[in-house]
Amino acid sequence: MENLTIEATEYKPRIDFDANSGVLEVSKNSYGEYTLEFFKPVFEWLKEYTQEEGRKIELNFKMTYFNTSTSRRFLEILNILEDYYENKGGEVKVNWYYDENDMDMLEQGEDYLEDVSLPLNLIPL
Repeated sequence: MENLTIEATEYKPRIDFDANSGVLEVSKNSYGEYTLEFFKPVFEWLKEYTQEEGRKIELNFKMTYFNTSTSRRFLEILNILEDYYENKGGEVKVNWYYDENDMDMLEQGEDYLEDVSLPLNLIPL
């Protein structure tokens, strides 16, 4: 399976999913209003990647800012991984990085921690 890399723009995040290592990273900013179109290849890649049982996956969120529309897409990503973790023997770990002075980003990570049944680490920078 090929890696998925989408370079960041001013309004869209960087996506760097490594199929060999299982390390997936979403970083930078996401201000776009039409996030479904942007994240569609991300969802497709994840659904294909999680067809093989028992993979180790580490998802790193290193966001500076994201809007409500992006937040919904992040929850969809987490739901795909949660299904994999619970039903296909996948080993999934999520790392939520946040600036230690950014309480909004910390709170968003805490909200995701409550929304999904995945190991989610909140990591201050």
